[in-house]
Amino acid sequence: MQVHILFLLPMAFLLLPGTWSGEIIGGKEAKPHSRPYMAYLEIQFGEETFRCGGFLVAKNFVLTAAHCQGDTITAVLGAHSLEKRREQQKIKVSKKIPHEKYNNRTKKNDFMLLQLAKPAKLNKFVNTIPLPKTGETVEPGMVCSVAGWGLTIANDISSAANALREVDVEVLEDDECSYGDNYDPATMLCVGHPQKCRDSAKGDSGGPLVCDGKPQGIVSWGTKDGTPPGVYTRVSTFIRWIQDKMRRPQ
Repeated sequence: MQVHILFLLPMAFLLLPGTWSGEIIGGKEAKPHSRPYMAYLEIQFGEETFRCGGFLVAKNFVLTAAHCQGDTITAVLGAHSLEKRREQQKIKVSKKIPHEKYNNRTKKNDFMLLQLAKPAKLNKFVNTIPLPKTGETVEPGMVCSVAGWGLTIANDISSAANALREVDVEVLEDDECSYGDNYDPATMLCVGHPQKCRDSAKGDSGGPLVCDGKPQGIVSWGTKDGTPPGVYTRVSTFIRWIQDKMRRPQ
């Protein structure tokens, strides 16, 4: 099975209804502002603009995937519909801190802290989410949720809407995602529901897998055809790294 990143979607289509503005596969529209920690990332890379998800873990830090790189990044907080900007806070990213051992080929250590140019103003639309404890585990069979602004149908750019979508997904046994040497059980989670076609998709990269109110995973990569299951970076493995970088950003 070939590896495919749940990657960035061209933002050039963002303002055109019915194109690359998409969401979650097999889910539904989230209750507006029920996930105030969600961040929508506008990423400029050369002459192109892309998108990713992320989540607010402190007033001035967003956690996302390391492959959500670019020359400049703007975090949009408090978003639900991307067209309704009244509650939104748009803050430039002043510093990108990817994990030093991120491997672009295998996608190991696929996470990155983004330091915001100024602290977010916390309110009912914008708030942080607490991190799990170091080494905290989630067992196969546990039902979690994932949200984002990626595609609703795998690899179908017409499956789009501008509102945040969410879906319940199941944590699977590691061997369901054993794609050669690319899958590392110590740093990754296998998640999705192949039979019910529930998972994250293109454009959801960097968003959180939330289990019992904590972000246990980060949307990372999946199969070439975009069908479940998907692979998520295991957040609890990297808590000490995250805390150290937030105390002493490089």
